[in-house]
Amino acid sequence: MKKHFSYLTNGIIKENPVLRLVLGTCPTLAVTTAAVNGIGMGVAATLVLLGSNIAISALRKFIPDKVRIPAYITIIAGFVTIVQMLVKAFLPTIDASLGIFLPLIVVNCIILGRAEMFASKNSILPSVLDAIGMGIGFTATLTLMGSIRELIGAGTLFGFPITQQFISPMVIMLLPPGGFFVFGILVALSNKLATKAGKEPVKNLGCSSCPMASSCANKKEAE
Repeated sequence: MKKHFSYLTNGIIKENPVLRLVLGTCPTLAVTTAAVNGIGMGVAATLVLLGSNIAISALRKFIPDKVRIPAYITIIAGFVTIVQMLVKAFLPTIDASLGIFLPLIVVNCIILGRAEMFASKNSILPSVLDAIGMGIGFTATLTLMGSIRELIGAGTLFGFPITQQFISPMVIMLLPPGGFFVFGILVALSNKLATKAGKEPVKNLGCSSCPMASSCANKKEAE
């Protein structure tokens, strides 16, 4: 039971995909101009991660090793299509806000990384717990970043006015420099907490830090 609980909590704190593993930074920086966008992107990615982890775990003994990456991408693309159609049908505003980054979940490093490193090596229940934990960690980080950028950059939170009436919004926080600034601050805080807890801080490890490094055609060149 304790081991299964660790699968669920790892992605939230110890192995947070954004702040600790530094994965999925492109959508993280792009869509977090508002808190609701962070929730939308996080939930969509979590649903895809959950579905793909279950399918890949169930089929792990039948997928040939040589074609595992194309097989994973095909499975993930199927779930992304389903989620995208649901969002378009029921949440058109979120679909418009997320734009191209919703279909690009297909190649999100978090989804592919968990397929390669976890779901393909574990049974269904641990894979489900891993997907939920990673999804919660991803969603929480995106929502936090979106809340900070929206509050400082627009003076609102989830669209409701908070500080805009008495503090002039800093529009730069809604632009790319603001995204990098907030991301850097959160990673620095994460490193500080990790150091206090006796863990290694995030640092540049080159291709060795990528979960797909073993399948990369440029691995030898990078080494």
